[in-house]
Amino acid sequence: MTWPSDSQQARADFAKRLREIRRNAGITARELAARAGWHESKCSRIENGRTLPSDGDLRVWARHCGVDEETADLIAAARTIEGAYLQWPRVERRGLRRMQASVEPLLERTRCLRAYSSWLIPGLLQTRGYTAAVLGAVRDRKGLADEVQDAVQLRMERQRILHLAPRRFAFVVEESVLRHRIGGRQAMAEQLGHLMWIAKRPNLSLGVIPLSADRSAVWPVESFWIFDDWRVNVELVAAYLTVTQPNEIASYSRTFSALADLAVRGPAARKLIEEAVEALSVPRQMP
Repeated sequence: MTWPSDSQQARADFAKRLREIRRNAGITARELAARAGWHESKCSRIENGRTLPSDGDLRVWARHCGVDEETADLIAAARTIEGAYLQWPRVERRGLRRMQASVEPLLERTRCLRAYSSWLIPGLLQTRGYTAAVLGAVRDRKGLADEVQDAVQLRMERQRILHLAPRRFAFVVEESVLRHRIGGRQAMAEQLGHLMWIAKRPNLSLGVIPLSADRSAVWPVESFWIFDDWRVNVELVAAYLTVTQPNEIASYSRTFSALADLAVRGPAARKLIEEAVEALSVPRQMP
């Protein structure tokens, strides 16, 4: 997968992909235009990234180049070029409240959510105190307007989605996530207690990958969310990535399954959470 620095680079990469498909088919741009019934300049504009082709254009391109099997991926790529890779400053300038509100329609549409987190407790499982600490840190670090309380309230209200049938949720977190102290001891103790409670829901699976797990084959990766089988959101250090191409969604799905196989659940996961709670205790002073 390529992660362009901006939409212009993504457009250039996509244009290059289409040009390579045509060349591999052994036809010239003029020949392709003639077969498609286009003006010759249209192929040039598409292959130089000046024009983003429509769904219909891509179907014609794939058909005349003999790669019909790539049509779905090409259409998905074209649809997401403008918004697939957003650098955090572009996302954050909307403000904390709008950032939280923007997720609501996506969750409403989703019936099966799979999420892996290597950094933080996933938002749908967070307590008010934990969320306030996370969003407060984002506000301070980025110099954003103080909308923390409104944003926290929106996230808390969003958690109602966990109680709506027939939705299913599968979360996998690294054990280190349980150990990262966010918001102080009391906030973390409340958060860990909430995890033990919410994990009892019949439509929710919570897996924890122990620190002792053998990671030779499957390493910790960036946090990501899989919405049914049509979209993946990924949080990178510098940007927010949206994936809609079927082959890339499949790659994240395989990665989630591999990570989930490393995780423990039920009593074993509860034990790890209890140990994290115990670690929050104030250490005794040596005499």
